[in-house]
Amino acid sequence: MIYLHTHTFLSDGELIPSELVRRAQVAGLTAIAITDHVDHSNIDMVLPAIIKVSEVLNKYWDIVVIPGVEVTHVPIEVFPELTLYARKMGAKIVVAHGESSVEPVLPGTNAAAIGAGVDILAHPGLIREDVATLAAEKGVFLEITTRKGHSETNQHVFDMAVKTQAGMVLNTDTHAPEDIISPEKRIEVLRNLTALDEVIENILKNSETLLQKLKSIKK
Repeated sequence: MIYLHTHTFLSDGELIPSELVRRAQVAGLTAIAITDHVDHSNIDMVLPAIIKVSEVLNKYWDIVVIPGVEVTHVPIEVFPELTLYARKMGAKIVVAHGESSVEPVLPGTNAAAIGAGVDILAHPGLIREDVATLAAEKGVFLEITTRKGHSETNQHVFDMAVKTQAGMVLNTDTHAPEDIISPEKRIEVLRNLTALDEVIENILKNSETLLQKLKSIKK
């Protein structure tokens, strides 16, 4: 299992990074990205800490830890500069906090994040078809999430992705130990969206494809 969107106490998660990764390892994950929430106020503190602990854990533990960030609730105008800044600082993955229907995210965030070239648009809510088309063109993955609240629009996101041929990934948006789901649960979540085994397999394979790309990125 691979999850590329998680949080620690460096933003609003409950666990320190080492405990999050250890719990993920015990649950059977082979790779995990730590993507704590950032804006201009905290990226200079949060990202170096994630990079440092990722280097240590990758040295000693048999699980791949990818350091990254989730750009969250920022003015849409700053998405390009903040995404580029995160990458220059060493983030190997940049997730954008999409227009979830359960939070007051600025309208236009989905399109701005995709245009900035993030890797994953998290919980994009009622994403428009033209924006999903842009994601397909830019190679930005749309997230299917197991996170309570955010998951309410999974079917819409799935339908838009299928219609526009945008790539999808399944993520947990883990904040607490109970958010680390089993292999059976992830299949159940996807089965609620489609009965097609090949579609489910492709969604899960997309995480592996993205992981291989991220692992190849050098500082």
